[in-house]
Amino acid sequence: MRYYLIVGEASGDLHASHLMKALKAQDKEAEFRFFGGDNMTAVGGERVRHYKELAYMGFIPVLLHLPTIFRNMAMCKRDITEWQPDVVILVDYAGFNLSIAKYLRDRRKKEPNGKHPKVFYFIAPKLWAWKEHRIKNIKRDVDELFSILPFEKEFFEGKHGYPIHYVGNPTADEVRQFKSEYKESYADFCKRNNLDENKPIIALLAGSRRQEIKDNLPAMLEAVKGYSDYQPVLACAPGIDEDYYSEYIGDNIVGRTHNETYALLSHSTAALVTSGTATLETAIFDVPQVVCYKTPVPPITRWAFNNIIKCKYISLVNLIADKEVVQELFADRFSVKTIKEELGKILPNGEGREKMMQEYDIIDERLGEDVAPENAARLMISILSEE
Repeated sequence: MRYYLIVGEASGDLHASHLMKALKAQDKEAEFRFFGGDNMTAVGGERVRHYKELAYMGFIPVLLHLPTIFRNMAMCKRDITEWQPDVVILVDYAGFNLSIAKYLRDRRKKEPNGKHPKVFYFIAPKLWAWKEHRIKNIKRDVDELFSILPFEKEFFEGKHGYPIHYVGNPTADEVRQFKSEYKESYADFCKRNNLDENKPIIALLAGSRRQEIKDNLPAMLEAVKGYSDYQPVLACAPGIDEDYYSEYIGDNIVGRTHNETYALLSHSTAALVTSGTATLETAIFDVPQVVCYKTPVPPITRWAFNNIIKCKYISLVNLIADKEVVQELFADRFSVKTIKEELGKILPNGEGREKMMQEYDIIDERLGEDVAPENAARLMISILSEE
């Protein structure tokens, strides 16, 4: 079968590449064409555009690049029509991908007797947090939706009556595989990274974007100063220069690791984490954490979160558990003092450490044991074979 995939960012490229491998393993005739990145290219097939040519974030960058965005969208629509895939698989990236889904639905209506691809959505857009009205687009334009977050089943099916497939979580797959294979001792890890093997580690995961690092890292560093029996170790993000980190580290004594967050978490006693997938990774590694996320104009951010944004929590850990397992210090709760206090509660002998680690079991249970790419590929091929 012919599979056309559309990805708009790095995480989508990674998850889509794993899906492609699983499809290839189960469908020996699989052909791929895609808007994607280097990971997808390594699997094989024809890359039409790199996702970096699509990914513009924020109002001003999007506005400045509108002609390019429209050209890419028109080119994508034309390319799908000419290549005639059996299915178009949309991966997250809702703004672009929902426009493609609408285009394909309109073509079906205009040419009811023509050959048209199925439209599958892999990694559902986060409508439960923002732009819930887009559910009508999903219902109208998407044939099958594949979710990687267990709580989305209640949102799409329970609240909106739209059946979906929860296929398992790719992050859980990746962490579990790493844990089963990684054997390096604490002493060897410390030696390799110029760390003190006599001090336990507090991991600092300050985000992958420059703005996140600028906003969160200084407060994290200030908060750990009082814990001299521990060593703070920063997980440096790919693509961020050493000099950029040095601007904010200054005279602080802090270790650094590069492109090995999983190894760092394997050896950490606790962590300060900027919200995102990293919160879920930290939980699956059973590392107690405090979620830190500085926002502009804290009172307005808090008001917006309480009145506009349609979700109770900002971390995947709490969203999956549907309760406050980890402390979320953002908006008006973000301060060095509060970070320091909450960190103390999750260090050994802290009042909240054991309870948090016990409640991480809820996360594991709800994520399930299914290997997401393999499960999604099996379901996709089964649905397409019924045609």
